[in-house]
Amino acid sequence: MPKTRINCPNCRQPILADVDQLLDVAVDPSVKTKLLAGAINFVRCPNCGYQGNLATPLVYHDPDKELLLTYFPPEVGLARNEQERLIGSMINQVTNRLPQEKRKGYLLRPQSVLTMQGMIERVLEADGITREMIQAQQQKVNLLTQLLGATPESRAELIKNNENMFDAEFFGLLSSLSQASAASGDQESAKKIADLQKELLTATSFGRQIQDQAKEVEAAIASLREAGDNLSREKLLDLCMNAPNDVRLSVLVSLTRPGMDYPFFQMLSERIDRARGDGRTRLISLRERLLELTREIDQQTEARVVEARRLLNSILQAADVEKATIDALPAVDDIFIQVVQSAIEEARKQADLEKISKLQKVQMILEEASKPPEISFIEELIEAPDEQAQRRLLEENRDRITPEFLDALTNIVAQIETSEDKQLAEQIKAIHRMVIRASMEANLRQ
Repeated sequence: MPKTRINCPNCRQPILADVDQLLDVAVDPSVKTKLLAGAINFVRCPNCGYQGNLATPLVYHDPDKELLLTYFPPEVGLARNEQERLIGSMINQVTNRLPQEKRKGYLLRPQSVLTMQGMIERVLEADGITREMIQAQQQKVNLLTQLLGATPESRAELIKNNENMFDAEFFGLLSSLSQASAASGDQESAKKIADLQKELLTATSFGRQIQDQAKEVEAAIASLREAGDNLSREKLLDLCMNAPNDVRLSVLVSLTRPGMDYPFFQMLSERIDRARGDGRTRLISLRERLLELTREIDQQTEARVVEARRLLNSILQAADVEKATIDALPAVDDIFIQVVQSAIEEARKQADLEKISKLQKVQMILEEASKPPEISFIEELIEAPDEQAQRRLLEENRDRITPEFLDALTNIVAQIETSEDKQLAEQIKAIHRMVIRASMEANLRQ
């Protein structure tokens, strides 16, 4: 979303920041993670160095949990009627985005929380996380804070005395904090967190487990890469049979699930029929484990498909499909793109012109967002009305003339040599010459 100009809470100097007030999980599922990680409305002032969460009214909505929360910081200082007007406007946006059948009674009873921590606790409680679990997580947060501020000697003592605290949840918290620091541009904090993470991977038993798992992942990938284009069902079955542990087997299944189809399991059953004694028992156990692992992956994939369809439906029902798509980009993945393509095919079969039009808008935005920045800039130059406009674009975007950009443009020039569109070919060649000249001029200025 576009950045908003605000005054730094500390020095009052104007700064640009990402300001979110309506956190609607139905539109952007990632806002939940950002809220729990403390990354919502996090600002960093380049003038005085202040960093923290901006005090601003918030509305949080999760339709699946039938959760509608409101928070109004007392320091904002608005009159009661103004607070109700602002919060009411955001709740109306939430309601209008939902289809009629999903507009339930909870929308008429928003729950007010007094603090940001109170909002976070309510979100966690809706996920079945008890207050005791929240307190346990808070202990991990406190330990993480201590570790980041400790000297090397005291940090080693802290790690030794709190070995039982370092688990998947702690490392997940560390990862979330790292992402939040990177997103806010706080490189110094991001480096501290990365250094701590590196130390914990070797100094804790859980960290060493993570490293061992990473080695198994690398080994599984290497075995598949060695097979290359010759990876047949028979070769894949051999890899599974020779997997030294369950971690290696799990990785192989996750990477090659499409290949573990009916003929694959039929081949395994034939080997079981021919085997005897312990070998037969081991193959039967392998089949049961492979069926279990593939079933888990299929269930996870189906859950992702359901979530992608729900997100797509919410986009199509929005008043502004293009804006809703842009807002949802953080939640877009390969599954979502596949769901969009399937929806377009289905809409074409049904000759639903209105739905086709909306879906094509969604697809266009997704394609634009997935383009490398170098290709986008080349397209801007091609679409410029004349040479003067192209020169102006290059002058205003000197920082975009990178080695990657030059490589991309050179590759395109090579590809269009055989193009039948001679006019476009000449235009791209002219742009290439112009860019080379601009790059040389920039180097001479240095």
